[in-house]
Amino acid sequence: MLDADRQVQLFETINVGWGDDLPIRDLAETVASVVGFEGEIEWDTSKPDGMPRKLLDTSRINALGWYPTIKLRDGVTSTYEWYVKNYDAA
Repeated sequence: MLDADRQVQLFETINVGWGDDLPIRDLAETVASVVGFEGEIEWDTSKPDGMPRKLLDTSRINALGWYPTIKLRDGVTSTYEWYVKNYDAA
């Protein structure tokens, strides 16, 4: 975001992540397991490699002293549980 009067950037983009690369297959299988999906996950085999790298640069947030404390599976689980609990309220 820019301050139009002063032409300075007010906010920087900061990636929040674990700092490790994760194959999309692992993420999809984790989410499927957490939500109880028993179907088949289909993959576009015309693009077998997908995006070569999905690793976020977390150096900015780490420099501010923030490091993740929740494992991916635990975060997906708590987010899904919150969603199920609050779905009807939306």
